[in-house]
Amino acid sequence: MEAQRQPPPRIENPTLNPDRTLLTLIASLSLIALLLSACDVEPRKSDAELGLNPQQAAGRKVYDTRCADCHFAYSTSNLKGPSLHGLFKKPFMKNGMPANDDRVTDIVLLGRAKMPAFQNKLTQQQLNDLMAYLHTL
Repeated sequence: MEAQRQPPPRIENPTLNPDRTLLTLIASLSLIALLLSACDVEPRKSDAELGLNPQQAAGRKVYDTRCADCHFAYSTSNLKGPSLHGLFKKPFMKNGMPANDDRVTDIVLLGRAKMPAFQNKLTQQQLNDLMAYLHTL
């Protein structure tokens, strides 16, 4: 009688298990996202904690809806655009232009490089409020 040949036992490699690999990938990406979200981010302070007057607080609301997606206010790190932290505390902006009301207003209204123009999106009052807030950064 011939001996039946049996295949060798199957040893499962956990690193090649698609379910386990996917779970590991998801866990790794979640950890990375958590760590990145913690970088340069402090708990949001209230308007009162920042010492903002009513006009500056209104400007902060404009900033939150129009600017915060691209510019950090209280961090020196860049987002999609340059940080606005300390904008008026230096004589020049990062682009080399003078850091004054006229130049900043021009950039807000007319846009620059990748920044869109807000000329037809802000009222004069919103612009004034925003400028008052930017001076607090």
